[in-house]
Amino acid sequence: MSRSLRRVAILAIFLFSAPALATNGYMAHGYGPKSKSIAGACVAMAFGAMCAASNPGSLAVVGNRLEFGAALFAPTRGFKADDNAMSPPYGSVPPGDYESDNDYFLIPHFAYNRMLDEKSSIGIALGGNGGMNTEYRDDIFRGFNDPRNPEGCASSPAGIDLKQAFLGITYSRKLNDQHSIGIEPIIAIQSFKAEGLEPFQAFSNSPDKVTNNGTDYSYGGGVRLGWLWQVNDQLNIGASYQSKLYMTEFDDYEGLFAGQGDFDIPSVIDLGFAYKFVPEVTFAFNYQRINYSDVDAIGNDGDIMFTTPGQGLGCNDCLGFGWDDVDVYKVGVQWQYRPDLAFRAGYSYATDAFDGDQALFNILAPAVVKSHYAVGFGKKLEGGSEINVAFTYMPEETVNGTNPNTGPQTGEVYMDQWELEIGWATAF
Repeated sequence: MSRSLRRVAILAIFLFSAPALATNGYMAHGYGPKSKSIAGACVAMAFGAMCAASNPGSLAVVGNRLEFGAALFAPTRGFKADDNAMSPPYGSVPPGDYESDNDYFLIPHFAYNRMLDEKSSIGIALGGNGGMNTEYRDDIFRGFNDPRNPEGCASSPAGIDLKQAFLGITYSRKLNDQHSIGIEPIIAIQSFKAEGLEPFQAFSNSPDKVTNNGTDYSYGGGVRLGWLWQVNDQLNIGASYQSKLYMTEFDDYEGLFAGQGDFDIPSVIDLGFAYKFVPEVTFAFNYQRINYSDVDAIGNDGDIMFTTPGQGLGCNDCLGFGWDDVDVYKVGVQWQYRPDLAFRAGYSYATDAFDGDQALFNILAPAVVKSHYAVGFGKKLEGGSEINVAFTYMPEETVNGTNPNTGPQTGEVYMDQWELEIGWATAF
């Protein structure tokens, strides 16, 4: 990648990434206010250019569109460590209730679609695929300090910051009156930073590549494929597949991640339908599968004991976040109250990303939110433009557990969040 392109990519990640822990693991529950107002049940809805991020096969039927907007995202996340740890040599987290800073984030989005002819279109979508962000004021890992190595003592703040952004360019085509398909090459960029993890350097293959190395960048891509079947005037069926996005390694953190800094973005499968009970009311359902276990840094079990120097972090079989594949079930409804005003609502439920025995590293990424309650509306304005608004509330979830490195110490990680997104769109 040339220096100029690299600068553009770095600028894009700061403008269009989601710098907070997202909602289904670290994947966004939807893209754009229309999708988010029905809890992401968008794969068969075909009602906007941002649908390219869910189903690129839909763009051939949405027409010429320009869309942009931003979301205010507010997570509350943290953990509680109980006062029941085993004494040294086993490490422990100091007892207490710890809440992460950085509670408000602004997340933009942009999409454009143009019909090339009556059957085909080309579009572009720019947005964030999620991320992880925690910042604890305390040196939370000081219980793992080795008094013989003062330079390896935990510092504060402690936490991680992972940002991801994607640029998708979509070609979509109608095969006939019922079927349309789309292909979307994806360019992705990630940034990562870790702080306060000094005690874990002793158990890494590359101890100087574990923490406090500033921000590192990773580049790569993959492809998303989509299909939309307009069965009749009442029923749509949609499906999409996003391949694993193969990324360059985080060289400055090769001692932290399993796979020597390798941190690919997992593949995703979406299936769903949309059904009009009456002309004014549409019901939508989506099933989504996020394959976190295919990425070692995310999926490797977090029950590896820190007993042998150089064998806990950084190698192919070393410690990861211990995440399982996540199944997400989404339902949504749109009520076209009048031609210029639509009301929307939705609910989604995701299976657990990790179990309680994967607790230690997941205090850095407490992805425990499972339910999403969404409402929103769309108002058409003069001149063919429209305003869309979505509000999503994710109630607090907790995971109780422990980790072999903390002996019998117990605790819990917790998280809740809300999001307000406003977008402007126009058809032309």
